[in-house]
Amino acid sequence: MYIQLKKQILILLLGFTALVACKKNLDQLPQDTATNAAIFGSVDGMKLYTNSFYNILPDISTPYKTDCDLSDYGARNAVSDFLRSGAYTSRQETGWKWNDLRNINYFIANCNNPAVPQAARENYVGLARFFRAWFYFEKVKRYGDVPWISKPLAVGDSALYSGRTPRAQVMDSVMADLNYACEHISTADDATRSTITKWVAYGYKSRVCLFEGTFRKYQKDFGLSGSAELWLQSASDAAKKVMDSAKLSLNQGGDLAYRNLFISNSPVTSEIMLADVSSSSLAKFNDANWYFTSATYGVRFSFTRTFINTYLTINGTPFTDIAGHDTITFANEVKNRDKRLQQTIRMGDYKRVNSGAPVAAPPVFSYTYTGYQPIKWCLDDTYNDNGTTNTNSISLMRYAEILLNYAEAQAELGKLSAGDWTKTIAALRTRAGISANLGLPAAADTYLQQNYYPEIADAALLEIRRERGIELALEGFRYADLVRWKHGDLLTKQWNGLYVPELNKPMDLNGDGVLDVCFYKGTAPTAVPGVTYVNVSETVGGVTNPQRLSNDTYGELHWLDNVPREWKDYKYLYPVPYNEYQLNPKLGQNPGWN
Repeated sequence: MYIQLKKQILILLLGFTALVACKKNLDQLPQDTATNAAIFGSVDGMKLYTNSFYNILPDISTPYKTDCDLSDYGARNAVSDFLRSGAYTSRQETGWKWNDLRNINYFIANCNNPAVPQAARENYVGLARFFRAWFYFEKVKRYGDVPWISKPLAVGDSALYSGRTPRAQVMDSVMADLNYACEHISTADDATRSTITKWVAYGYKSRVCLFEGTFRKYQKDFGLSGSAELWLQSASDAAKKVMDSAKLSLNQGGDLAYRNLFISNSPVTSEIMLADVSSSSLAKFNDANWYFTSATYGVRFSFTRTFINTYLTINGTPFTDIAGHDTITFANEVKNRDKRLQQTIRMGDYKRVNSGAPVAAPPVFSYTYTGYQPIKWCLDDTYNDNGTTNTNSISLMRYAEILLNYAEAQAELGKLSAGDWTKTIAALRTRAGISANLGLPAAADTYLQQNYYPEIADAALLEIRRERGIELALEGFRYADLVRWKHGDLLTKQWNGLYVPELNKPMDLNGDGVLDVCFYKGTAPTAVPGVTYVNVSETVGGVTNPQRLSNDTYGELHWLDNVPREWKDYKYLYPVPYNEYQLNPKLGQNPGWN
């Protein structure tokens, strides 16, 4: 059963169970268990109920939009309020919602009917506890300390007005839920990739534990660094469970082996572990094409050149080791690179289907600010560009992430071996067409140190972070990674684009002999058919121009240098919403947000 169908199933216990509504600060609805035999007295009833838990998973368009909203590797049409001084306050925060938890706790508390075999009950409790772990992990990532509630609350329960539970205690409970889920979920495989299986539970455990382990290691101000290794070891162990199961593998099969993971209608089951699947019959689609190819809808996300520079050459060496790499023009800089680059942005011989015929598709400067225009989730048919019509499934977990989790955990523990590297990072790079320099790195890449992680001297760990950024780009992981590595400062990096050698000279961006874009100041040159003209003057119409060249008449294209971005470390946690704090002062407020 597809996730989107599960999300549309109403909580049918309303027909069986009387609910007494009482609006409190934690959105708890106290439960009356007058009659629940229809739900908890049969396997079918339990299965039907647990379908409602899938509403907790991200919506079908959420993964790619998450990175477009807040990441360090892309420009967008406007600076996020979160990064503008004083622009984001507790009055704007809306994430303090607890309805899903109430639903889960009610199920766990009542899933004890002896008429149902114990193994079946344990399976569904395991599923419920998986979703409770998912729910709480998202809350902890956002707020740190949150109230831990493990039962359905009665009217007037004092817990409705209690304070927050310390992060360490909440995460210990999350770990207990995940351990139970891994042990008791009985489903080992699901061809639709829309159901939580045992291996999804282990994969998610590796994600949670890697986050918490590295958060505790690098975010020392929280006073939890002493337990970081325990979480990192659990991350490694959980990822290894998935690897040793031999149930999954990296998708292979030619130059589009990577991109096919993101444009296929049905999940590529060799690698995809969990997905949100589109459905024509249910009118369930995503809007990736519209989002990435519209001048007015979405945020016009464009990758930055600083990030694109991290893609290795096809022979496995850093592109930034090439003399003069910073003045290579777009058509040439994208050649002979890690093949994931050509499956992530418009470049080279990329074509789109227009009225049935393939048409060359260089970057379009009415859509992109930097020249590095995404295609990762976009279907090639232009039919999909004007609405929510995409039929490709959206991955929520895939085997590549598990390999990255394992490699990073092992490196952070100081245990990464050559064999570990071969099974993880080298395997990902081989799939990307890189055929040399696949062993453990001998020296730290100075570009990564200077532009991203100056405190990291471990060459392998630097490469793992490089690999994670490239492999998981636009899959919703980046901001969480910056938080756990304590690198929110990267969100203030300049939004730079392709190199422009001179004004008034049209450029051929994809090397097909057809001119595509021309940058100018003042009055536009005589128009050449098919060329987009971009004004990089200091002002346009008396207003400061947000799109300039770094050296005025040549250099890297820059976007929104005129809008300051600010990072303060208190932003590693979001504020408790103002209204919730007013209802219950015991919640307190996260430091810096008062």
